[in-house]
Amino acid sequence: MRICIPTRDERGMESELFGHFGSAPFFTLVDSESGEVEVRKNDNTHHGGGGCHPMRQLGSRSVDAVVCRGMGRRAVASLSEAGVRVLVLGEDAGETVRDVVAAAREDRLVPFSDEDACRGHGDGRGHGEGHGPGGCRGGGPG
Repeated sequence: MRICIPTRDERGMESELFGHFGSAPFFTLVDSESGEVEVRKNDNTHHGGGGCHPMRQLGSRSVDAVVCRGMGRRAVASLSEAGVRVLVLGEDAGETVRDVVAAAREDRLVPFSDEDACRGHGDGRGHGEGHGPGGCRGGGPG
């Protein structure tokens, strides 16, 4: 499975996870079977609410799934329409790309639900940094 993971840095398998898909500085793409890794810079980190265009950010890169802790409803819908599964990484699953790949191999990822989707942040915090280690888990600000 080819997975896209929002990350804080570009250290490949050792990259730290980022709390929110659209605001992540980088997307680390990993083939969970072959171990092949590619890192892409996210050129749209400062988009306005609803302005995340995940398929545009991934470009021609084919992915089977996005694994994250926070994502807006429109991004979830866009990915789903493109046939890309959106999966949630539990808070206890680790903090690096390597941890995500292990969770994928062990079938510990679950489909993203409507309750997981971000609903906006009226408190002035930016996506990602304001989410804490668990990412945006819906339910209002932050």
